[in-house]
Amino acid sequence: LAIFGFVISLIIYTWVTGDSNPPVVTVKVGGEIRQVENQYYVPFAVTNQGGKTAEFVEVTAELKVSDQISETGMQQIDYLSSGEEQTGEFIFSYDPNRGKLNLRVASYKSP
Repeated sequence: LAIFGFVISLIIYTWVTGDSNPPVVTVKVGGEIRQVENQYYVPFAVTNQGGKTAEFVEVTAELKVSDQISETGMQQIDYLSSGEEQTGEFIFSYDPNRGKLNLRVASYKSP
């Protein structure tokens, strides 16, 4: 009974004192851009630094070459809990090193 009571009190303590801040979702280029045939693979990492979970996180990439939007991409992360990081890759036909690449989190849904 003592162990059971301790576990229950620990769960209640964690629930009461847990981080209740909203999601803070960030995205960054996650490594080196690689080229395979005529395509460029741009790895990225999305992190939730907030206290609550984010669902349906939408990440967009925009590649500008010569000050014009050349290509765009969109990824959707289904579920991102507090402190979690997910990775993926955007694929472009233009070399991102020759233009300006902008990654951003466009939206998320609260569960």
